[in-house]
Amino acid sequence: MDPITSSVSAGDGARSEPKYSETATRILDAAEGLFVELGMEATSLRLITQQAGVNLAAVNYHFRSKDALFEAVFLRRFGPWATECLKELDTLEGRVAAGEEALTAEAVVRSYVRPALALSKDPARGGVMFVRLFSRVLVENHRQLRETMSRQYGELVTRYTRALGRALPGLTEQEVEWRMHLGFSVMFHAFAGNDILKVFGRSAVSARDPDMIVKHMVPFVVAGLTSPPAGRSDR
Repeated sequence: MDPITSSVSAGDGARSEPKYSETATRILDAAEGLFVELGMEATSLRLITQQAGVNLAAVNYHFRSKDALFEAVFLRRFGPWATECLKELDTLEGRVAAGEEALTAEAVVRSYVRPALALSKDPARGGVMFVRLFSRVLVENHRQLRETMSRQYGELVTRYTRALGRALPGLTEQEVEWRMHLGFSVMFHAFAGNDILKVFGRSAVSARDPDMIVKHMVPFVVAGLTSPPAGRSDR
């Protein structure tokens, strides 16, 4: 049986979301947890088969290689999130075009934070497990995955860069891209739930509550996006 049993269209311009067989889903779930805990390089196919309760032939049949499995683990979560972000952005730009809302940096930020917040609260879509995996992907070099993301989801970055450029007309294209890079990095590291301050001692910060993360993160990211460019000031 093919691991992908059906696909559901996510709408105009969006990629289809794959539906996996029961065996393939067990493999993906087991691999996801191990990749988050140990990293891709330290996770062996043997560990994955033990965790999933399947044999190596099943992994090879459904995914062919560990690299392809890692890609499938990541993209089954990332794809729906990217689709939701683009839907949010479509809605925002429609309201702006109708004169119902101003295009601000905060509105753009919230259009990609809302889907991330919903995902982080939904274990069925990966929950915090996925955002922790995404944090790993941001700092580790997975060339094949990055090439696939660039090919399949380049529209996401293009659309958001364009929207932020319109919201922040005083910035150059390069400055907008830098701020997008930093804003996305802050968001996914924050949602990963790492209590960094507690490594150094006691802290009142609890990075395990997604709603509290959004409450403090959004104004922080917006302030960075709207600050005067380096080497320039508003004086």
